[in-house]
Amino acid sequence: MIAPLTFETQGQIGVITYNRPEKLNAMTPEMAELMVDAITRCNQDDDVRAVVLTGTGKAFCAGSDIALLDSYATPWDFRNRTEYCDALRELRKPSIAAINGYAFGGGLEMALSCDIRIAADTARLGAPEVKLGWIGGGGMTALLAHSIGPSNAAMMVMTGDPIDAEKALAWGLVSEVYPADALHARAVEIATAIAARAPIAAETAKSNLAAAFNMPLEQAIAYERDLQTICFATEDANEGRAAFSAKRAPRFRRR
Repeated sequence: MIAPLTFETQGQIGVITYNRPEKLNAMTPEMAELMVDAITRCNQDDDVRAVVLTGTGKAFCAGSDIALLDSYATPWDFRNRTEYCDALRELRKPSIAAINGYAFGGGLEMALSCDIRIAADTARLGAPEVKLGWIGGGGMTALLAHSIGPSNAAMMVMTGDPIDAEKALAWGLVSEVYPADALHARAVEIATAIAARAPIAAETAKSNLAAAFNMPLEQAIAYERDLQTICFATEDANEGRAAFSAKRAPRFRRR
């Protein structure tokens, strides 16, 4: 039986693939558990230094499988389900969403939970929940507002209408747009560049970016300086300075 979500490593890069193309990679409880397992493996494996998320077929992920939402016995069970977006935000390694097609609802929330987003020129991104009588619950509104501003976020969550890749680029929702057949290679290229950096510093940069959204300015700057001091004390930082002086490539060991 083919797994609906797969995880593999390619050197120092982890690749999570939503693999239910006949259902536009809509998420099921089984896939949420597989996501938790993949994230745990990435966090525990020091050899994994960056993670790419993508989908098979014509979708990145169309969100939760609506046909299964009535399977929860009570609203409280629904509230306390395994939440795949929460799991993704527990990932400590830098992440790249390669949005190969439709990214709707929870699929868009997963893309928003990644550090870097790039999209195929055929991709469409949307928050369609309002059309069905509810709103997103995996961080949709907050993450969109941080990414594209309150007016653009309101346009998406209040109309439920999707936007194309070019508008997503113009609004800052994605960083780059590529032809569909070049998207995965570009995602791996970005991940490879990150994997070549000092891994403690890269993971610290991820934490620092998250803090920048949650702290007042002066507190965020002070926190950044503390993180800089921690990084500066690592063996990798010593190696970085030595390599710079010797005009050679650094050999980072995550120490």
